[in-house]
This record gives sequence, C-alpha cells and structure tokens, in this order.
Amino acid sequence: MKTIKPIKKTNDFEEVAIALCLATMTLLTFANVIARYIFNDNIVWALELTVFLFAWLVLMGMSYGIKKNIHIGVDVIVNIASARFKKILALTVVVICLIFAIILLISAWQYWYPFISSRAFLEADDIPMPEMLQFLSYLFNDSERYTKLPLFIPYAALPLGALLLIYRLVQQFILILQNKADGVISSFIAEKE
Repeated sequence: MKTIKPIKKTNDFEEVAIALCLATMTLLTFANVIARYIFNDNIVWALELTVFLFAWLVLMGMSYGIKKNIHIGVDVIVNIASARFKKILALTVVVICLIFAIILLISAWQYWYPFISSRAFLEADDIPMPEMLQFLSYLFNDSERYTKLPLFIPYAALPLGALLLIYRLVQQFILILQNKADGVISSFIAEKE
C-alpha cells in the first residue's frame, strides 16, 4: 500500500483548491455575462459566490506564493550582502512574516469562531445551500435547515489561509537553515540596456 506524505497532500490541496476557485470564478462570470446579454436574465448568486471564491483564492495563494518562491520584494541590500548576512536577513524576514501570520491566524480565528458557534445561523445573501451540505444544519443550527449558505463556510478561508501561510513559512525557515533556499522573495536582476 502506497502512503502519501502530508506535504504532498498539502501541495495537492493548495494547487487543486486554487485551480478550482479560479476555474469556477471564470466559468460563473462567463455564464452570468451570457445570461445577462443573451437571455436578459441574471444568476442572482453569481457575484457573491465569485467574491467568496476570490477571497479563498487570495488567502490560499499567500502560502502557495511562499511555496513557489514567487512573492516579490526589494532585495537591494540582500544582493550586496555576504552569504552569511544574506542567510541572517532571510531568517529574520521569515521570522517577521511568521509573527505577522500568527497575528493574522489569531485575528482570523477570533473573527471566524462566532460564525461557527453563536452566529452559525447567519447565512449568505444569495447563495443557495447545497443539499449535500444540509448535515451542517444538524451540527451548527439546532437542526433548522439552512436556506442559504451559512457564512462560516466562506469565512473559513481566513483561518485556513493563515494556517497554510504559517505552515509554508515554517517550511521555508527550515529550508533556509538547511541552505536549500535563499529566502522568501524572488530575486530578479534588472537587465542593462
């Protein structure tokens, strides 16, 4: 029996989730444009779902950017520093980013937790509740069926995105310590004309 490493699962989750968000946003927006301009109709919940999917895309994209080393930054000082000082700077940057990510996670949890507990009855304005998710009404809404999507589902992007960011930053910290990575930003050398 083949085992899958947790890192592989996280990589796959991030990539598939980001791709699904982007594809769904694109198809939904296209379908809504067709509905409006050809059939003079509207998909009522399309805009709200697109906004929520965009939030998921951005919040998961933060950690994916760390993984792929595609975040950009100013590296003037880093480029003139010695190899040892570069490593110290890179580790310092990761620690500062980790502090930010931990603060983000704490704040995201404090914001999201009431939506899964005392405010679990709050629903999105237009997005209908999929029948396959109605089991959530028994867990969080005193068995009262949801008519619209409960807000704790789209708002879960906040703590999940922060958690993934912390995971990737810790991973990057270890890679820098092992001299397998230079830092958390892409380094682009400007071409001289």
